[in-house]
Amino acid sequence: MSSTTVHQNKLGWMQRVWTRLQSWRLSADESALPVRMPTATHGRMPKTTPTLAQLGIDQGLLWCMLFLLLWGLVMVYSASIAMPDNPRFANYKPTHFLNRHVFALLMGTVASVVAFQIPVRWWEKCAPWLFLGALLMLFVVLIPGIGIGVNGARRWVSLGFMNFQPSELAKLATALYAADYIRRKMDVQEKNKYMGDAERFVRAVAPMAVALAIAGALLLAEPDMGAFMVIAVVAMGILFLGGVNARMFFLIAVILVMVFVAIIAASPFRRERIFAYLDPWSAEHALNKGYQLSHSLIAVGRGGLFGVGLGGSVEKLHWLPEAHTDFLLAVIGEELGFVGIVVLVIMFFWLTRRIIEIGRQAILLERTFAGLVAQGVGLWIGFQAFINIGVNLGALPTKGLTLPFMSYGGSAILMNMVAMAVVLRIDYENRLLMKRGSV
Repeated sequence: MSSTTVHQNKLGWMQRVWTRLQSWRLSADESALPVRMPTATHGRMPKTTPTLAQLGIDQGLLWCMLFLLLWGLVMVYSASIAMPDNPRFANYKPTHFLNRHVFALLMGTVASVVAFQIPVRWWEKCAPWLFLGALLMLFVVLIPGIGIGVNGARRWVSLGFMNFQPSELAKLATALYAADYIRRKMDVQEKNKYMGDAERFVRAVAPMAVALAIAGALLLAEPDMGAFMVIAVVAMGILFLGGVNARMFFLIAVILVMVFVAIIAASPFRRERIFAYLDPWSAEHALNKGYQLSHSLIAVGRGGLFGVGLGGSVEKLHWLPEAHTDFLLAVIGEELGFVGIVVLVIMFFWLTRRIIEIGRQAILLERTFAGLVAQGVGLWIGFQAFINIGVNLGALPTKGLTLPFMSYGGSAILMNMVAMAVVLRIDYENRLLMKRGSV
């Protein structure tokens, strides 16, 4: 063999090694992106059976949501199976709440599949009308004979096949409307950049503040301060992420905090909740406003590290009120222990972070409305989960907010799943834009 041939073989071997290293490097770079782009050598996707990722669905986000839904289904059954022993629920079957929860999951599945088919541009066009519709439903629920009252609160409207809670629709509608509002106001703010801060503030923020005030007044009339807090946080977060001046943002935040303090100070039962939160074990509060919190803490403490086992909760046996709704986490802590709570917290943290990342990706692709909507949904899910977990663990005052995807409640399950379908649609369109350059 000649020296020329040996030299050519060496060059060929080195070229093959370099090509393999380049393919590894490209694969590593592509893994940082939300989608895996087709290789330049083929120019198109391989002719194989498409996977979920190739169809443009975020597998991690989808499976995380499905796991939380199924986990919630199991825990709702565990927390409610003994409720017919209570005279108040004597006519119910042990599977009553399980069956209704399954029905809510089926409705949510159908609604989310439909919502996923709707392009984001349609949500953008209809955002103001959806918000007006949500406000109208918040008003209708206050009308005697139409709104359904439970435990002194009028929050539900009968749809025949289910009792719907308009405040859950208002959460999604607020995220859509705030994102659309910020997107429309960006051009106005650019034209008015030479105005004074006060004038820009009034023109840019005041209309949104009025809309939020109307929604808040209707929610407080139900009363549902928890939903008002979620809506306020979602709207504020979208305003901040949309580029509102930091000084203006903190001014709005201070005003909102003062409003909530005034609402609590003017309401005797809300003040009692705060005092009960500060000392739930006192003789004054243990059997009154601190009853739920004290038994929630007993349940979590009884669970220890690994819990007493699925179905073994004692607190759900008519000691802990609302064990299948607001205080489902306490039952999880008792039956699955500290480990179960930690797994739950990690899953909600990852879920919220992933939704925020999808929103950021959309904004980088110059899809402002889609990005702000996704981030608004992330704030909604993350903040509500944070409040519910904090209440169950005694870190926050008692507040009637359910655990997203898990607690019993058809309206909440339905709107949570629809909101996630909108986020998945945003991610799907992000992927299409990155692959083909158009949606």
